[in-house]
Amino acid sequence: MSVHHAITEHSSRQAEYILLYRKLDAMREVRIEQAIQQCRAGKEINVTEINNVTEQINQLAARHHLPPRRHVTVDMIREASR
Repeated sequence: MSVHHAITEHSSRQAEYILLYRKLDAMREVRIEQAIQQCRAGKEINVTEINNVTEQINQLAARHHLPPRRHVTVDMIREASR
């Protein structure tokens, strides 16, 4: 395989990882917003789903040199809902 083909293949794979990262990050943001709305409505806050997606993001980030995301706490959601 030529160097050009190897670089092209690597770039294509990296673009796929970045696309997956962006999709997961968008999913995480939707879940965070839902948790904030639940908090504002006085409902119970559960951050498990948010942090499951966060963990997927962080695993992808660690393998492909992308920025990690912080795990979300109930206190963070309460603070954001004010």
